[in-house]
Amino acid sequence: MTTTVIGAGIAGIAAASALRDADRPVRVLDRGRRPGGRMAGRELHGRVVDLGASYLTATAGTAFADVVADWVDRGVAREWTDTFAVAGPDGLTDRKTGPMRYGAAGGLRSLVVDLARDLDLTSGRTVQQVGAGPVVDGEATDAVVLALPDPQARRLLDPGSPTERVLDARGWQATLAVVLGWADRRWAADLHGVFVNDHPSLEWIADDGDRRGDGAGVLVAHTTPAFAAGHLAEPAAAGPGVAAAVCALLDLPEPAWTHVHRWTFAKPADPRRAPFHLADGIGICGDGWSAPSKVESAWTSGHLLGQELARG
Repeated sequence: MTTTVIGAGIAGIAAASALRDADRPVRVLDRGRRPGGRMAGRELHGRVVDLGASYLTATAGTAFADVVADWVDRGVAREWTDTFAVAGPDGLTDRKTGPMRYGAAGGLRSLVVDLARDLDLTSGRTVQQVGAGPVVDGEATDAVVLALPDPQARRLLDPGSPTERVLDARGWQATLAVVLGWADRRWAADLHGVFVNDHPSLEWIADDGDRRGDGAGVLVAHTTPAFAAGHLAEPAAAGPGVAAAVCALLDLPEPAWTHVHRWTFAKPADPRRAPFHLADGIGICGDGWSAPSKVESAWTSGHLLGQELARG
């Protein structure tokens, strides 16, 4: 019988890939049009812009580091930078160096699409219910993987069921990704990205042209969770204010265009240390596990769950 993976973000695709590599039958169901999840992008003004995760890192000596090295060798991913600017409410204050961050010329979604090659993937499929058995919308399956944020996974489960109780009321934070476009770059070549501290609306700004490698005059600002929470009903209305805040912070002219994307469940407020949960044929994985929350954690969570199911 086949294992059913619900969610085609990097965690779900990692779980499905591990099962496929172990010669176990597996299918992936996703309500979106293409795989990617929160590593999604959108074509805006003739080029793809990363709207979700801004980059990825890879811990040396791990299985994920091998995946990233393969992407780089094949030109699917690229080294971006190890240094970002730091800003306070009044402007840039410092530079911060850390691990190498990776981007992708085709957008981060292209990395998930690459992992999903040769998988049995059905897009545009909205699952209504996952129950004991396990069953997916009344159809029996060997096992189920829920590769979704906790609030979305809970909606599929019977209230009060053992698995539903595992997905307790841990909070998930929202963000708005506000894309700002200019005809050409108006900021320093070494800006790369900006961590913003103590600002009423801004948390992070990414130089999308720099991380993608095409030099486009595009920035993507991610708002604070508190600011996003107050604008979830009408996210587009927040665009002008966020644009003004970015321009004031970086001393930039008004952008030629903007676009706002709402992420209601952008990241877990308190990710679990355990790599995944598995009981009674229903597994749960994603960046709510394998803390801290990041792309590497989501892949690792799905990969380890897939390997555990393959051993069963």
